[in-house]
Amino acid sequence: MIGQHKFIYDVWGDTVNIASRLETHGLPERIQVSSAFRAALADAYHFEERGMIELRDIGKMPVFLLNATKAATSD
Repeated sequence: MIGQHKFIYDVWGDTVNIASRLETHGLPERIQVSSAFRAALADAYHFEERGMIELRDIGKMPVFLLNATKAATSD
């Protein structure tokens, strides 16, 4: 029976929609993130500004590319 042995979750909302749109407009071999994600992890990672992109049903949004952890480049 579903739910007795394995938990299954459905995730909905703006966060999922934005993540889906970012993935659709992403670059090969790169991780593209929102400004909110960048702000939350700015102390731990280096980001490259990609600029504004148009996301369907969302509008223009500033996006960033994740480059490396700050620990990996501190040498």
